[in-house]
Formats: sequence, C-alpha cells, structure tokens
Amino acid sequence: MSQTCQTETLLSTSETTQINMISNEKTRDAELGLVDDAKVIAKQPEPSPMLKYVSLVLLALQNTLLILTMRYVRTQKGDMFMSTTAVVMSEAFKVLASLGIILYQEGSFPKFVQHLVDNIIKQPMDCVKVSIPSIIYVLQNNLLYVAVSNLDAATYQVSYQLKILTTAVFSVFMLNKQISKLQWTSLVILFVGVSIVQLQPTESKQKAPPAVEQNPMLGFICVVISCCMSGFAGVYFEKILKGTKGSVWLRNVQLGGLGVVIGLITMEINDGTKVTEKGFFHGYHSIVWFVIFLQSFGGLCVAVVVKYADNILKGFATSAAIILSCIASIYFFDFTLTLQFSLGASLVMYSVYMYSKYPVGASPSTDGKVNIR
Repeated sequence: MSQTCQTETLLSTSETTQINMISNEKTRDAELGLVDDAKVIAKQPEPSPMLKYVSLVLLALQNTLLILTMRYVRTQKGDMFMSTTAVVMSEAFKVLASLGIILYQEGSFPKFVQHLVDNIIKQPMDCVKVSIPSIIYVLQNNLLYVAVSNLDAATYQVSYQLKILTTAVFSVFMLNKQISKLQWTSLVILFVGVSIVQLQPTESKQKAPPAVEQNPMLGFICVVISCCMSGFAGVYFEKILKGTKGSVWLRNVQLGGLGVVIGLITMEINDGTKVTEKGFFHGYHSIVWFVIFLQSFGGLCVAVVVKYADNILKGFATSAAIILSCIASIYFFDFTLTLQFSLGASLVMYSVYMYSKYPVGASPSTDGKVNIR
C-alpha cells in the first residue's frame, strides 16, 4: 500500500509532487510484479549498488524487529498493555510525522494550514473514500496483535506472506492487473508452503510452554483475515489514488486521523472498562514504545527506502526476515526448528523470490537470466 517518495520530492511544488506520485504508482506496480517492470524501471535512474544493499538490510531489519518485539511484549509476564491503545498511538504518530513533512514541504505555517483546509476540510467526499481503508487498517492492526500473541514469530512471518496472494487476487479483480503463469505457480507454492508450516504439530514448535496461554488456530485465522484485509485495502487505496491530486503524505494524514477516531471507538468497545480502571498507558514500558515507533515511523521510512530496492531484492529481504526471525525465535523464544517447518518456510521463500523475478512478460532462459518480452 505504501507509496515511495524521494527526499527531493518533499521540497517540490504541488505540480511536481503529482507527477512524482504518478511515477511512484507505476514503479510500485512494477515492484509488486503486477505490470511489466522493464518499461518502468528503464525510465528511472539506476541507484548505486550500495543504496540497494542498504535498502535490503533496512527492509529485513524492519520486518524482523517489528515482529520479534511485538511477540516479546505480547508474551511477557506481568502487566500487559492493551493493544487497542497501541494501535491508537501508532496512528497518532503517523499523523504527526506526515503533518511535519507537509509543513516542511509547504515552507510556512499559513500555507500549511491553507493546504489542509483546501484538501481536507473542503474535500469531505475525499475523506469518505479514504475512510474505508482506514477502518480496515485499524481492524487489521488489532488483529495482528492477536495473531502475534498466539503464533511464534517465525510461524507468523511465514504465514503473513499470504498477503502476496490476496493482493494479487484483488489486483486482478479490482484493477484488471495481469499475473503471469509463473507468478500464479509461485502463489500456489506459497499456499502449499504456508499450509505445511501450519499443519505441523503444535507441541513441536516450542521447547517450553509460553508465559501466557496461546491459541495457534486463532492466531492463524487472524493472520488470514489480516492478509485479506491488507490485500483489499491496499488495492482499493491504489484505485482511489489514481486520478487524485493529494500527496501521499496528505493521504497518510487522512488515513491516520480517521484511524485515531476509529481506533478510539474500537478501544472503547473492547477495552473501555480496563482503560477507565487502569489508565490508557497501563502496561507501557520502553519496548512497547519501541514497537509503536517501529509501526509508525518504520513504515514511513521503508516507503522511502524501498525506492532504491528492486523487486528481487525485496524478495530477498522477505526471505532474510524469515530466516532472522527463525534464528531469533530459537534463541529468545525456545522455538524448535523442525524439518516440516524448514520445508514449508523454504517453499514460501522460494515462492516470494519466484513471484518477484517473473512478472508479466518475463520468462526464464537457459542461461538463468530473465527474458522480458
């Protein structure tokens, strides 16, 4: 869902921003493997190899750290924070960060206020359109907390790659995007790999019982629902962005602002009594704040970093995140690496690489290179 944006774009005029948005949308489609990326990437300056590999490392670390820290704070002993409040804080920080970027972009406070009035207050129907993905993202974030509370980090990382499948399916039906035969094959392999991981015996995954009671089936159901929500919301957001003039940072303000309101309603429904009795920040400590920071600012940073990472490198970043999560889970969460899990995870990593490498119009050649037709 996140669009990429170079630093110089933030300093440009609104007209240049619109042009960059269109370019970024095309680049994102290519990176997702849903269009012929050779035509798009050929028009873009080639980033240095160093930037590519820095992007790879940052993407892998962000994906790994977020899941590991979320898993840690949701399985520790003692006072547990309420995940609904963390979702609200994450949305609030996203709004503040995006507002700061818009203020910097506009150059003065009066222009900043006028920009918000013209594009938000005077565009109520625009906000109505954005409200749909905003609701979905808030619910999805709450479900992910439930999922990571009931699945070990490695299993969660592998299972959550189903979002590639859901995004591809929604893109085909809602945007009429084309998926190559090899990509469909990779999606089948992805489904098989996740199934193998989930069908392994629960008792074989951990050496010692967790500090809190867990329900792996509930966790997996939450992951599947989250993947479906992620796929639909991302494609819907892409659809409403096309033909509009709002910058990606303005959209983040709209999404986050509505997300705060929806998050507060969700919090009141699920944890209203607890919040009243114990307080909004009950159970918060430094690592909880770090998780919220990663959710809020990590995503914004990755949106910029991903500009320099091509599609295949992003596939490697996903694979690296799965491997790092497995290693960390073994040392910190008593995770047992079984042959069945290794097979399933290997299939998922291969499918992600395969999906990235063979977009529409690409085919493997005898020398191992990719032919673009």
